[in-house]
Amino acid sequence: MGLNMKISILISLGLLVTSLFLGRYPSPYFTSLSNIVHNDLVFRVVTDIRIPRIIMAFTTGMVLAASGTVFQMVFRNPLVDAGFLGVSGGAAFGASLGIVMLGGTQIAVQGSAALFACLGLGFSWMVATKIRFGDWVLRLILSGIAVSAIFASGTGLLKYLADPLKELPDLTFWLLGGLWAITWTDTLQVAVVCLPCLFIIWLFRWRLNLLSMQEETIFSLVANGPRERILLLLTAVLATASVICKTGQIGWVGLIIPHISRRLMGSDSQKALPCSLMLGGFFLLLCDDVSRTLLSGEIPLGILTSFLGAGLFLLLLMNPPITLKAGIKR
Repeated sequence: MGLNMKISILISLGLLVTSLFLGRYPSPYFTSLSNIVHNDLVFRVVTDIRIPRIIMAFTTGMVLAASGTVFQMVFRNPLVDAGFLGVSGGAAFGASLGIVMLGGTQIAVQGSAALFACLGLGFSWMVATKIRFGDWVLRLILSGIAVSAIFASGTGLLKYLADPLKELPDLTFWLLGGLWAITWTDTLQVAVVCLPCLFIIWLFRWRLNLLSMQEETIFSLVANGPRERILLLLTAVLATASVICKTGQIGWVGLIIPHISRRLMGSDSQKALPCSLMLGGFFLLLCDDVSRTLLSGEIPLGILTSFLGAGLFLLLLMNPPITLKAGIKR
């Protein structure tokens, strides 16, 4: 384990502990340990609200960062993540459909989000293969933009059809992204899906180096290349859909964090993927701490991740990129 990885783990653990003491109640910004121990209401706020929210924020960051790494490596495209490939848009449409048309039950929302997230990725891939100009990177980006726009229009239509007094406010705030309604039940439901998915991605981290090569090389080195690629993509999509249906749309994490991880650890996915997991959890937890602490009213999490992610993206553009081939820097 490299020095950068050890530092990222220590910093993430420190933030996890510090987040327990951050909040607006009973006093702004910081809660003392004596208050937590001696005040029953504060203790319940920490155990029933802050802890599940902290776990959810860190898990969501890990999922989005890991999924972004998988998409970028498998597609050999440094500019893709769940948002660019129609996965986030499809999951948002599916969850909105579950809220407005299917009764809003937990099974309906999660199942619909997972289904349309897979359809979003499939549509983007299919459209990219039909485009007759440009290289694969350009075709995939264009198809992802088109598919995401279609799902966004469908989500807009559902917002128009939603009950303005009951469904529309919930749907609008959900689309902005946030963790204000997270409970222990939500956290456990997401963990049941995401932890096995993250474990599978972690087990296949060294295979991502092979799957990021050219098709001829993959065919000669990997016996079950297409099956492994489909398995990793479906795993990443399922994990992404499971967190999106709880947290709403949270962008830029899956795009930016893998790039930062490769800058720190190099292009070898055996090292970059674990670092990406830690950095993704740290980044989203830090954004959530700011969103619930900075102002008296909570800032939607999707706004903060977009603001910080766009700023980091501009900084990354000003420096030479790292290629997606294992062990090669440019």
